[in-house]
Amino acid sequence: MDITYKKLTDKELDIFIQMRIHQLREEGAKEEFDLSLSLKDYYRRHMEDGTFISWLAVDDEKIIGTSGISIVEKPPYFSCPSGKIGLLSSMFTDEKYRRKGIAKELLSRVINEAKKQNCGVVQITASDMGVLLYSSFGFTKNNNFMQYKL
Repeated sequence: MDITYKKLTDKELDIFIQMRIHQLREEGAKEEFDLSLSLKDYYRRHMEDGTFISWLAVDDEKIIGTSGISIVEKPPYFSCPSGKIGLLSSMFTDEKYRRKGIAKELLSRVINEAKKQNCGVVQITASDMGVLLYSSFGFTKNNNFMQYKL
């Protein structure tokens, strides 16, 4: 096993999207429509403008781990003077490769991308499986987060 890491490009996008959909299914998401076209549109636009960055873990030619960070901006506030927030997504490792430090390495790389973009905070809605990883990395729970579904 010789794992290498590389940034996502348009060349790997179809496989990346398949893995994202697999991840959502694994997490129990209800599949109501074909998400692949919307994902492709989102990733292409935001990769082009630099507001979505993904690192991949690759074993030989096979993508075995994914990560992603979307850079969003809102009005600055005291604990985030830049107003820039990194939203983590697409953190996924193939079942056969889990518990080998791959997710931690991917997380470290996308966190560094957020630092380069001058983000003041990074957030994620973590799956049950991911909570241990994020907690060990230094993430803390925020009890103020609420959401309203439209």
